[in-house]
Amino acid sequence: MSRLSFTRRLAFTASASLGAFCLTVLPAAATATPAQIATSKTNGVAYLKSLQASDGSYAGPGLSNEWAFSALAAAGTAAVDVTPGGDATKNARSVYRDLLATAAWPSATPVVTDYERAALNAYAAGIDPSRVSASRNLIGDIYSYWQTAEPGYFGPSGNFNGTVFAALALSGARTQAGAQRIPQSLRDALITRIRANQHDDGGWNYGKAEGDAGELATTSDVDMTGAAMAALCVSGVPGTDADVSRAKAFLKGKLVPSSGAFNAMFGVNTDSNGWAVSGLNACGINPQTGDFLTSAGKTPVDFLIAQQFNPGGGFKYLPSDTAPSAYASVDGLRAVAGGGFTAAPPAPVTVGAPQWVAQSAFVPGTATKLALTVDDGTGALKVCSVAFTPTGTTTTLGAVLDAATTSATPAGCVSAVTPASGTGTLTALNGKANSGSGTWKAGVDGSAFAGAARGTVINAGDTVALCWGS
Repeated sequence: MSRLSFTRRLAFTASASLGAFCLTVLPAAATATPAQIATSKTNGVAYLKSLQASDGSYAGPGLSNEWAFSALAAAGTAAVDVTPGGDATKNARSVYRDLLATAAWPSATPVVTDYERAALNAYAAGIDPSRVSASRNLIGDIYSYWQTAEPGYFGPSGNFNGTVFAALALSGARTQAGAQRIPQSLRDALITRIRANQHDDGGWNYGKAEGDAGELATTSDVDMTGAAMAALCVSGVPGTDADVSRAKAFLKGKLVPSSGAFNAMFGVNTDSNGWAVSGLNACGINPQTGDFLTSAGKTPVDFLIAQQFNPGGGFKYLPSDTAPSAYASVDGLRAVAGGGFTAAPPAPVTVGAPQWVAQSAFVPGTATKLALTVDDGTGALKVCSVAFTPTGTTTTLGAVLDAATTSATPAGCVSAVTPASGTGTLTALNGKANSGSGTWKAGVDGSAFAGAARGTVINAGDTVALCWGS
C-alpha cells in the first residue's frame, strides 16, 4: 500500500494551506533547546487551532484533520478548550464526540483503521473510546475486525498497518485511570504478529511480510517503522528490546547528517520524520542524543523545527514548500512535543469542563456493543465484538455471554455457557469446565481477574476478558 493511499485511508490529508501563516522559518540549531521546543509547541498549537471549522469541527464532510487532537494533547492543550471564536458550545471535543456517535459514521464501507484512528484521537480529546455514546464503543468496533484464521491480525492481514494501529489504539488508549484496558493475552498476540513482520533491515512496511522471505528482504519504510516500534512499546515491550533496537538501528541508518532528517521512501519530509520521532518517543528513546545526534550536530527534532513557519506555527511537508500542510503540522507538532501516536488528555482550563467525558450507563432499548476476549489457556484466544440491546442501565456477564453465542463478530467467540441461566458461578464455557484450581475468571477494563459469575455486573463500555486458569 502506498504512503498516499494509506494516509487517505486513515483520513490523513495534507490539505489546507494558509498564506497568512507563511512567514519566516525557524533556523535549525544543533540539538533543539527547551526554549525552541516550547516556542514550537506554542506556535504549532496556534496553527492547529486555526484549522478548526466555524462549526467547531476538525473532522466530517470535507475535513479530516482529527489527528490534530493527538498533537494538541501532546502539546498540553485540551480539545475541550479549543473553540471557534470562543464559543464553548462548539468546542472541538463535543463536536467530535457528536460526530463519532452518529449512526452514519464513518461510512457505509468502514475499515478497521477508521475505528483505530477514532480511538486514538477520541482518547487524546478526553472522550473514553469505549464509551463515546450509548451506541458507540470504538474498542468494540475494533474487536470486530479480529481475524480468526490469522489470530493477532486486525483487518485483512495484507494491510499490516491495520494491525499496527490496532496495537496503538487498544494499548495506547488506556482507561480513564491510566490502566491497560485489554488483557495481556491480546497484547501478546499483537506483539507476536508485529515481530513476525519485521524486515531483515530492522524496519517495517505497510504490507504484510510475515512468512515471505522476499518481502522480508525488501527495504523498510521510515514511517511504518516509527509506528510499529511505537506499537510494540505501548503494548509493553521495553525500549531496550532486541527488535526495538533493530528498528532504532534502521532509523539511525536513514539519518541525513547535514539536517537530522530521515531519508524516507518518499524523500525527506516532515510526516516521515514525525512518525519516526513519535516511534522513538513512545519507546523512551531520546531523538536528540546518542545515535540521533549526527556528525554535523543535527537531530531529527532540529529538522522538524526547521520545517516550521514562525510565528505562523504550521509545518511544511517538503523543505522546498512555501506553505504549511495541515497533516505535516500535526505530525511535526506531536513529535516535537514528545508524543507518540496519542496522548492522555490534559486537564482543561475551561471552568467546569471535565478531563473526560463518557457514557455512564446503558440506555435500555438502545443497541450497543461490548468488547470480549475468551482465553481458555490453550493459546487459542478468541476476540469478538458482542452486539446486544440492554434492558437496563447495567447488564450481567451472563447476558453478555448469551448474546455472544448468536451476535458476536467474528462469530464463534462463545458457543456454550454453563449454567445457562441464573446468577451463579460460571462452571464451563465453550465446553471447558472448571477443574480443581483451574477455573473461569473475569476481568473488566484491565482489572485483576476474579471468579466469573453470570451475575457479575457489566457496565456500559466495559472491556470484558475471560480466562481459564489457576
